[in-house]
Amino acid sequence: LSEFAALGFEYGYSVESPQSLVLWEAQFGDFVNGAQTIIDEFISASEQKWGQKSSVVMLLPHGYEGQGPDHSSARIERFLQLCAENNMRVAAPSTPANYFHLLRKQALSEPKKPLIVFTPKSMLRNKAAVSAVEDFTTGTFEPVLPDTTVDPSAVRRVLLTSGKVYWDLVARREKLGADDTAIVRVEQLYPLPAEQLRSVLDSYPEASLTWVQEEPENQGAWSFMAMNFAVEVGRTLRVVARPASASPATGSNATHKVEQEDLLTRAFEA
Repeated sequence: LSEFAALGFEYGYSVESPQSLVLWEAQFGDFVNGAQTIIDEFISASEQKWGQKSSVVMLLPHGYEGQGPDHSSARIERFLQLCAENNMRVAAPSTPANYFHLLRKQALSEPKKPLIVFTPKSMLRNKAAVSAVEDFTTGTFEPVLPDTTVDPSAVRRVLLTSGKVYWDLVARREKLGADDTAIVRVEQLYPLPAEQLRSVLDSYPEASLTWVQEEPENQGAWSFMAMNFAVEVGRTLRVVARPASASPATGSNATHKVEQEDLLTRAFEA
């Protein structure tokens, strides 16, 4: 009940103090399960039901890091299933600067909307996931981050992804020398940044597009992308994911490593 009470308090505070940036963080993203009633009744639907406006931010650690089913998934699929009528924002930033600008945008944006942020813990230790000082002092939140490291004319495969698996894919591409593969980050999942995606993908008109996620195929963002991407962006997607599963993740670290290796291998075979 602690998550229920804590999130309920922060939601109420954000409604009564609209000038404040109110953030609630779960120790692990899946700990939000205890607050599902608050999410269903208030965060996702209160504007439509009662005209209440909230800018509460939920920070949910999420990432497949071999820590088992109870410490891997913040259930992205649940939040995306609740998204409609521009009721909230859902994001998974992959750089410190984009995370900073996301929170800054949330503090300043009107109208007020709840923000759900998926924040992998391993990226705090990932030396590749860094930003220069000028990235903080200039710029703004980018809902889509293009791949500026490859020659677009040589690209025959585009991997679209979100969250920490981006850095795993970059490391695998470097190891393989796969210069024919672009990796595009979808930093905002909802509202789907269709215009920005079309602009980026126009550089690769003949390339195949694949959505890559660490989650099982029946979880994560894939169901949402499968339903909306072709309609809003106008291109079709394939998917590389873990096999559909009743559990968010395996309980074995050794099995996790085998699954992750298989995932990265299949991403570059698609």
